[in-house]
Amino acid sequence: MTTNVPFLLRPSSKDYLWGGSRLNDDFNLNLDSDPLAEAWVCSTHPDGPSYTTSGKELTEVLKVHPEYLGTHSLSLTDGKGELPILIKFIDAKNDLSVQVHPDDEYAKINENGSRGKTEVWYVLDAKKDSNIIYGFGRDVDKETVRKSLETNKITKLLSRVPVHKNDIYLINPGTVHAIGSGCLIAEIQESSNVTYRLYDYDRTDKNGNKRELHIDKALDVATLKSSATPRQPMRVIKYRSGYATELLSRCKYFIVERMLLNTENRILAEYKTDSNSFHSLLITDGCGSIGWEGCAGGSLNFFKGDCIFIPADSVPLTLHGRAQILDVSC
Repeated sequence: MTTNVPFLLRPSSKDYLWGGSRLNDDFNLNLDSDPLAEAWVCSTHPDGPSYTTSGKELTEVLKVHPEYLGTHSLSLTDGKGELPILIKFIDAKNDLSVQVHPDDEYAKINENGSRGKTEVWYVLDAKKDSNIIYGFGRDVDKETVRKSLETNKITKLLSRVPVHKNDIYLINPGTVHAIGSGCLIAEIQESSNVTYRLYDYDRTDKNGNKRELHIDKALDVATLKSSATPRQPMRVIKYRSGYATELLSRCKYFIVERMLLNTENRILAEYKTDSNSFHSLLITDGCGSIGWEGCAGGSLNFFKGDCIFIPADSVPLTLHGRAQILDVSC
């Protein structure tokens, strides 16, 4: 692999009981899990690493080339040479559990030094009546929540928000939340797999077992005051030669932009990462190619569902095609 040029990633998969088949049907990922709930498309997390097309774990690549991460990304991981973020596709055929994530401080103390989890959802598709759970509809206390769990009435306390294709939601630690059925989501999050399930609809897995709940820890970290209904941020489109971009979300851990690539006018889109951070390009629609010149010149084709890893301080690149892309950096 030549230094500082893009390469494609292949995902790990998760067969959680609420998943469906759209990640294979819509994105042609050819993953074996059934149901196929999640595809971890850009990850160095040990619970689900991504791989290069040659079969090497992304983790191993970054151990050899920590400079691929960039100066800011390395600072987020204390120089460990691992990704500070995780990017995944989620197919919610059925409702996900009602859950909450801790912040970094709580997770570090209570989860063996793990990170907490701040996450962003970008809605790739949603059925007409799809919704998400986002916090509580009114102020509650721990006793009220415990009683509602005992009587299976927790959902009456929660706030439901209708969702639509192209919506964006920032889920901060402490926000009780759940993705509702019929949602197809791209999620960008801290590199963490710490989730506290508060309620799971008394469902059982294929072996007839209920999934573990984490009520005490969930109530330790949950925000119990009513949550304001999340509003869609105002987006400003910036036009460049061959493509346009709009900022979807920015926090201390990651930046997410949507790129609308269209080079039908034969003007290629120029692209380059700086020394601050790697970029991951998640292809959510369309197809195209990315190329570079010089003695190590080359190109690769990309299609809907692909994830391209571009090292920090990359060689000058050109993009060609018609596609919608999530451009994620730190």
